[in-house]
Amino acid sequence: MEEAIVTENLCKQYGSVMAVKNLNLKVYFGELFGFLGPNGAGKTTTIRILTTLTKPTSGRAWVMGFNVVEKPGEVRKAIGVMQQHLSLDRDLTVRENMELRARLHHFPAAERKRRISELLEYVGLSEHADRVIDELSGGLQRRAMIACALIHMPKILFLDEPTVGLDAHTRRRIWDLIRRLNADGVTVFLTTHYIEEAEALCDRVGVIHEGRLIALGSPMELRCKVGLYTVVTVAEDGKVSYKYFPSREEAAKYVQNLPNNVRTIVVRESNLEDIFIELTGRGVKEE
Repeated sequence: MEEAIVTENLCKQYGSVMAVKNLNLKVYFGELFGFLGPNGAGKTTTIRILTTLTKPTSGRAWVMGFNVVEKPGEVRKAIGVMQQHLSLDRDLTVRENMELRARLHHFPAAERKRRISELLEYVGLSEHADRVIDELSGGLQRRAMIACALIHMPKILFLDEPTVGLDAHTRRRIWDLIRRLNADGVTVFLTTHYIEEAEALCDRVGVIHEGRLIALGSPMELRCKVGLYTVVTVAEDGKVSYKYFPSREEAAKYVQNLPNNVRTIVVRESNLEDIFIELTGRGVKEE
């Protein structure tokens, strides 16, 4: 498989804080790759380096074969970026925001009009095209940001926490759009601290904690490393324990031999939250 993104011993330091520590990562063309970790883990810093918004302290990174420090202009031509926070002009309409970005990419007038019309339809914003950004819901604003990021037909799309703060229904509509983009050939690199988002969307997931990549693989591969089934027990003194097993049968055998002081027993499939807790001793959303 051809590599779309490569990092080699990538580091970023802010004062005494090492935000990214020796990151070695490969993302392949056509992947929907998720970077999972709590707030402050180094996800946004990594995206900022890969999208040329900040330079690494040491190490190297390539996007579309271009070194992000030596060839930042070539990288920017090849990528689309949706930042975590609203990056649109609030006083302009959706169409005007898209027009501005198309002009920045030097699209001829006729091509601008055609491309904007196609993208408005693609992201489901045709009926909202002439509404001011501040009048839109959070979900519609996110779709407008994605449309703007796609204006120049990038090969790789970076999405930094694309659904943070959205309600469950709106989040799933954004998921559908991301899946569609990926199915249409766009390589997607997204950061998230939502376990269900990484599990629902991503071909592979990199788990980052305190700037370090601590696990990498498909959601199923990562679950297999710990165990496909989880037994959660609560003792009479309130102590909660987690045990992991490769099969439901082995989990059931364990449950049958539990002592009498166990008040509550739950047997369920494991998830990426379990992986993170096993590796770090804390939950993804704790920090």
